[in-house]
Amino acid sequence: MAGKTLFDKIWEKHVVDNVEGGPSVLYIDRHLIHEVTSPQAFAGLKARGIKVRRPDKTVATPDHNIPTIDQHLPIHDELSRFQVNKLKENCEEHNIPMYGLNHPFNGIVHVIGPELGLTRPGMTIVCGDSHTSTHGAFGSIAFGIGTSEVEMVLATQCLMQSRPKTMRINIEGELKKGVTAKDIVLYIISQISTGGATGYFVEFAGSAIRSLSMEGRMTICNMSIEMGARGGMIAPDETTIEYVKGREFSPVGKEWDRLVAEWRQLPSDADAKFDKELTFKAADIEPMITYGTNPGMGIGITQRIPKVEDLDKASQASFSKSLQYMGYKPDEPMIGKQVDYVFVGSCTNGRIEDLRAFANFIKGKKKADNITAWVVPGSKQVEKQAIEEGIRDILEAAGVSLRQPGCSACLAMNDDKIPEGKYAVSTSNRNFEGRQGPGARTLLASPLTAAATLINGVITDPRTML
Repeated sequence: MAGKTLFDKIWEKHVVDNVEGGPSVLYIDRHLIHEVTSPQAFAGLKARGIKVRRPDKTVATPDHNIPTIDQHLPIHDELSRFQVNKLKENCEEHNIPMYGLNHPFNGIVHVIGPELGLTRPGMTIVCGDSHTSTHGAFGSIAFGIGTSEVEMVLATQCLMQSRPKTMRINIEGELKKGVTAKDIVLYIISQISTGGATGYFVEFAGSAIRSLSMEGRMTICNMSIEMGARGGMIAPDETTIEYVKGREFSPVGKEWDRLVAEWRQLPSDADAKFDKELTFKAADIEPMITYGTNPGMGIGITQRIPKVEDLDKASQASFSKSLQYMGYKPDEPMIGKQVDYVFVGSCTNGRIEDLRAFANFIKGKKKADNITAWVVPGSKQVEKQAIEEGIRDILEAAGVSLRQPGCSACLAMNDDKIPEGKYAVSTSNRNFEGRQGPGARTLLASPLTAAATLINGVITDPRTML
């Protein structure tokens, strides 16, 4: 009998029932909710007179709509205030733990799950948010769901799901100086396109992946959705176990020992078969930057924007439209291009290691006068750590302030919007037209590239300053 993949092992353990010729009924271990995709789901429960099946398996936090300054004041934007208040009401009614504004556990849903020990290997985890794939870094099946599915999980703690195909992407070898997890995932997407993993659950493997910290692994799984995948995952190992140990809601004692023994059985068997397998060399990856309007339009920072004639016919029209929006021309270099904003944060790169890397890079230097910088911690815990470690002091000395936690400028749902026509080097996950504000132009990059750009005021290869 052929060996099983990490995905197979978790999926099979969570199937409650199979619909003949249709989807499976999947049991959900952890349901994360926030203020944007839950109000209608709760309204649906109310209309049907249904209670939340397992409030103890559900955790809530407001993150998308919250401001990142003056969080002690009432939220100014009416819709945002309504949604945040509604989440509080719904959680109180259904006895769901919620970490609201100013709570020491508040933060972006995909940052607080791991840091509180709510995210663990072997779990099924869902949230009404596409970047739920982040939690797959722990060796779990984690994916985003729609509002009607949020209602289904609240009502039953189960979900109807068709089984996806499996893909393994190996990154082998040693990463070069200045190359980060963000560069790895932007490189993969540039190679396989934003649709290259459609229909698959992707396991990331190989020596370069194993060398990453948990925070780096979360960055990679976070953006697996940007290559069209249903989710991404990385097999748990000693790095994973060490990260989960001793956190607020992590198991202890005999239960901890029992679970760790189970987690060690999860990695894909040596003879496991994947529906598709790809391998890339770590040595081929340099710091990456996007030039277009989807995460697949990325190049190594020393490279030039592609020429129209080098693309297949089907891509040429959308490529030209994208460059028109960005105000760029084919065959131009990216280094030296003007930038107006630098944003460090989001569920992709708003963790303490990201803030540390950014602060260490800019220490003793000053930001360029033409740059407006927003550095936004992913949670209250990250904010506290950044203050205690002196990161805030380094930022302030460079002319940058540390804002309060939230999704911030990742998406234009709160006050932090990039103005029309302005360029932002962003450590977030999406660069679609208007993603960071109507008419905003987004260049996705790592915290190191963002730091180099902050200092020089133009796109800069961070390796020239390391």
